[in-house]
Amino acid sequence: MEQMTFEEIVTAVQGEIVLQGNYSGFNSINTDTRKIEKGNIFIALKGGNFNANEYIKEASEKGAVICIIDEIKYKKEDIQNYTTVIKVKDTGKALLDLAEFYRSKLTLKVVGITGSAGKTSTKDLVAATLSSKYKVFKTEGNFNNQIGLPLMIFKLDNSYDIAVLEMGMNSLGEISSMAKAARPDIALITNVGTAHIGMLGSRENILKAKLEITDFFDKNNTLIINRDNDLLAKVKEDKFRIVNTGIDTNADFKAENVILGEDYVEFAVKESSESSEEKLHVDVPGRHTISNTLLAVACGRLFKMNYDEIRQGLKNLQTTANRMEITKGTKFNIINDCYNANSEAMKVAIDVLKNFNSNRRIAILGTMGELGERAYDSHRIIGEYAAKNGVDLLITLGEFSDAYEEGVKAIDNDTRRHIAFQDYDKVVEYLIDQYLKTGDTVLVKASRAAKFETIVEKLKKSNS
Repeated sequence: MEQMTFEEIVTAVQGEIVLQGNYSGFNSINTDTRKIEKGNIFIALKGGNFNANEYIKEASEKGAVICIIDEIKYKKEDIQNYTTVIKVKDTGKALLDLAEFYRSKLTLKVVGITGSAGKTSTKDLVAATLSSKYKVFKTEGNFNNQIGLPLMIFKLDNSYDIAVLEMGMNSLGEISSMAKAARPDIALITNVGTAHIGMLGSRENILKAKLEITDFFDKNNTLIINRDNDLLAKVKEDKFRIVNTGIDTNADFKAENVILGEDYVEFAVKESSESSEEKLHVDVPGRHTISNTLLAVACGRLFKMNYDEIRQGLKNLQTTANRMEITKGTKFNIINDCYNANSEAMKVAIDVLKNFNSNRRIAILGTMGELGERAYDSHRIIGEYAAKNGVDLLITLGEFSDAYEEGVKAIDNDTRRHIAFQDYDKVVEYLIDQYLKTGDTVLVKASRAAKFETIVEKLKKSNS
């Protein structure tokens, strides 16, 4: 990473030196005492179940050269002579403030991505698209919150041309704080749905939260939005440029001649400023893939890429684990989409399953979180959607199985179309021993916290 002086670090975090060590430089920034290495700066964060201020002794013993704290929970004699301790008002804010200063030392361009669903898939598509012409960094895994994003910024240096950074949120103000640190040159919003509506109360508030990604925009910045989304279609702004994309609506970048394959999509891009169309192929299924790819294409064009470069970049696509991973086995097929779960993502996954050439279609679904008082109805609606869209058997786990069942029964009162389980092993046993036949396809969909990848692995073992 690029270097910052000791004085710059203290100033950036608005800190007070409470213990001066024999400081001689740092090599990386860390927030996890389990991963500290010699020469690291350690920032002691606090959460609901932990207070890293209590581990300064351990951080120092492991080689931390600076510890940034907001509570004194150590004894001076326990700290090594090479460790300097800096006290701040709030270590969470200090992490973002230090990332903001570090970002100011970088000459690269930043693409920020947010939305209710499709952030990670779009991040992967944007990074792939740009990779044929530029050296690109992209957010690792789900490091997309107020802790993860600054840690990604600290991984950057001026050898990169572009950083593609994902930004998620649970409440108002969070994306604004991340945008302040990352200062995106271009921002993308995939859609505005109902994810986190239990925290924010309405889709309009979700839109407001997503638009915080533009809080530090001016006439030199561009926002790219999916105009097919009803709320995004209404967004207007004079302070910065807006570019829009769409499948169903007229847009600056419009998809035409759409082909939805089992494990790919093909379509033509028609730019409003161009007379010709450009055909594209992406090895990821689903209509949503076209929406996300259009955002990536628009981004590539803003970076002055031609369509041959864009096509070449899309061939480099590396998707994040547990995102629409398709395994065609000797007996049955598996669609692994265990990365997240909200209403929009659930419907997208069911659409992919529906389009799969299959004997029978089975969906294993878990709980969608942060829906508040809308939780029961949201799960019921997904049950209806599954029953309407070709799911022969819906298997559910978690507290809202009754809601799923009510939804299924509203479409088809056949009790054999829904089964609730409480145990992963029982799901696999039932499918393998009693239900699955050659040519069936199983969709496994849930949030990361549910760890449904365990089900996927067990199914894979029985399908080899």
